[in-house]
Amino acid sequence: MFTVRTPRVVAARRLQRRRDRDETGRFLAEGPQAVREALKAGVVVEVFCTDEARARHPELTHDASLVDDDALQALTETVQPQGLVAVCRQRDVSLREALDRRPRLVAVCADIRDPGNAGTVLRTADAAGATVVVFAGDSVDPYNGKAVRASAGSLFHVDVVRVRDAVAAVAALRESGLQVLAADGYGETDLFELPAPARPTAWLFGSEAHGLPAALKELADARVRVPILGGAESLNLAAAAAVCLYSSAKAMRESE
Repeated sequence: MFTVRTPRVVAARRLQRRRDRDETGRFLAEGPQAVREALKAGVVVEVFCTDEARARHPELTHDASLVDDDALQALTETVQPQGLVAVCRQRDVSLREALDRRPRLVAVCADIRDPGNAGTVLRTADAAGATVVVFAGDSVDPYNGKAVRASAGSLFHVDVVRVRDAVAAVAALRESGLQVLAADGYGETDLFELPAPARPTAWLFGSEAHGLPAALKELADARVRVPILGGAESLNLAAAAAVCLYSSAKAMRESE
């Protein structure tokens, strides 16, 4: 049974730091849902589990390395870990590779710094049928532990693209034929009044603190605001992303 001092556990634990994730191209996914989806995606390098988790999830742990409770606790970032952690290969693709698959719905996260928001947007985009999620500019690492947990397995379902040059990324989206819509609380176009052509669409989302950079707004075909019908000051990023992405998903379904 592995302990906190076992070299493979020590190496895996280092993946809690971004520097080590970037250097190795690997990350940690914890909990049965994430491990299950990682195994389906074929990106698992190794699974660590406790005795209890092996008994509870035999379908996920037949090749797993057994660890004691202290080692499992060291590998996880949650207060009550579920006994399973997988070391996974990062699954980034280039923007060109993603666009060559001709996606119909894309979510672009520009300068999003909160990992919980990043993971929730991944989950929301996957649920709405988006097949590409782009993390552009100075965005959080989508392989951050909190982001991976918040994605609830959706990280393994979509093409994940990371690009530094957000302006160039949006230009590439436009050149590939996608209409580009910027989610903007002060946008000129009301979401309810937005024409709903069944064109492939990329939605741009900025950070809650600063919104979208002006340069990206200028590249959009429309700057779209979600109407606030009650007394709420605004929607958070994840809620706004859900409303916008499902609006496009509805339009596309109705055109079929």
